Amino acid sequence: MSTTIYHNPRCSKSRQTLALLNDNNIEANVVEYLNTPPDTATLGEILDLLHLEPRQLMRTHEAEYKDNNLGDQSLSREQLITAMVAHPRLIERPIVITEYNGKRQAAIGRPPESVLDILP
Repeated sequence: MSTTIYHNPRCSKSRQTLALLNDNNIEANVVEYLNTPPDTATLGEILDLLHLEPRQLMRTHEAEYKDNNLGDQSLSREQLITAMVAHPRLIERPIVITEYNGKRQAAIGRPPESVLDILP
């Protein structure tokens, strides 16, 4: 099994989710997404795994959301994903992705216990 967490060490929920993985003996590949944001293809895959549209994964109270007029309902999926890649603070966190037995799953660690649903 492989596990990846898109992590922000300054976020308490992200730290709690990482600790929960560790407590369950899951060694995760930690991606500090503010330093290394996912590219557009990867973010599109993450959204598909989560069964979400971009705006549902956006932190709408961040200044970047308002400053870039991302509440504009005419913006396309691609435009919103591009904005999230350019401004990774907009991406809700933490995101955990697991892959085992050929199956990929993802969950947002809010609350942290929600990632338990995708662990074996």
